[in-house]
Amino acid sequence: MKTPFVTKEKIEEITQQIPTPFNIYDEKGIRENARAVNKAFAWNKGFKEYFAVKANPNPFILKILQEENCGVDCASYVELALSNELGFKGNDIMFSSNDTPASEFKYADDLGVIVNLDDFTHIDFFEKTVGHFPKRMCCRFNPGGVYELSNGIMDNPGDSKYGMTKEQIFKAYQILRDKGVEEFGIHAFLVSNTVTNDYYPTLAKTLFELIVELKEETGISISFVNLSGGVGIAYRPDQTPNDIAAIGAGVHKVFDEVLVPAGLGDVAIFTEMGRFMMGPYGGLVTKAIHEKHIYKEYIGVDACAVDLMRPAVYGSYHHVTVLGKEDAPADHVYDITGSLCENCDKFAVDRQLPKIDMGDYIFIHDTGAHGYSMGYNYNGKLKSAEVLLKEDGSFKLIRRPETIKDYLSTFDNLGIVDNLL
Repeated sequence: MKTPFVTKEKIEEITQQIPTPFNIYDEKGIRENARAVNKAFAWNKGFKEYFAVKANPNPFILKILQEENCGVDCASYVELALSNELGFKGNDIMFSSNDTPASEFKYADDLGVIVNLDDFTHIDFFEKTVGHFPKRMCCRFNPGGVYELSNGIMDNPGDSKYGMTKEQIFKAYQILRDKGVEEFGIHAFLVSNTVTNDYYPTLAKTLFELIVELKEETGISISFVNLSGGVGIAYRPDQTPNDIAAIGAGVHKVFDEVLVPAGLGDVAIFTEMGRFMMGPYGGLVTKAIHEKHIYKEYIGVDACAVDLMRPAVYGSYHHVTVLGKEDAPADHVYDITGSLCENCDKFAVDRQLPKIDMGDYIFIHDTGAHGYSMGYNYNGKLKSAEVLLKEDGSFKLIRRPETIKDYLSTFDNLGIVDNLL
């Protein structure tokens, strides 16, 4: 059973000031989870979690994670600029981009962040763009083929656009060394949203063995290994959540088995989790405003895929709780729908839920990562508010809802906004 981190009574209090729909985040849960991650990897003196900004770029959320000793992983100019403005500096920022514009490499270098090169050709591109190489750089590895864990095939890196082959990455490090780079990192992202404690240890073993081979063949030492993201969350109530303590212990075990005997026991471990850091600590709060009885039973809510597009785009499961009816029998079957002119605009399909009455508040779980941040303005829909439930039980508006002026702001120089309004 999945339990919301907020009660119906608290939502009724919040909606006196902030109308639905809105995403709400649990500060207490965010902080406790960040501390658990740091504790799980405390055995590694260089450990750092670089939160994937793309998962949730709200400045108030980023500041909370910064206070919990996290860095940030950025993939664009805007994410770099936002992070810099919030006080993340230099080695607190990883820049893991792909198909990168020259201007973004230049900006990343100006900020002095850790640049993670996605492709072998980017070495020459970076040098022509920036004119030099920093002392510290990272390269992204893709082993190709399929990636398997003990419980079967997890993904197919051979079909992924990211990273370099083994031959390319070995050559890349040698070229970068010859051009003056002194400190090297390696990065790999091979599987998305795994709900298994085996992924990080298995990936770590792959990368640890690779850097031992690199040292033996080229004399180049890797100073940090970035395990990237991929540690997922239990979206479904019948799934067992990942145990970050067990994951950290699993990485520690292969670290001692592979790196320590090779004289590489000072290698730092980095992670850049987004979903695991934030997913369970956000929820989309919406209200039932219509019901429809045709070939199926439909409940229409005041949110839509603009607020959470994962179910519409990926068919993803997000658990639904009718607030105040947590203990009521789930004896009705509904599709929970939004108002977009698209039939895929459904938060739940054939979901067994308690009887829903108009005005009921519905809590859609696990929207803290890749929820608001993936939103868009299709159908002219405006993005909703974001609210922080603070540790002391109070709440704070951390992003106001969009207005039509926001939507039309990019037409300002065309002289038509005043007429439209």
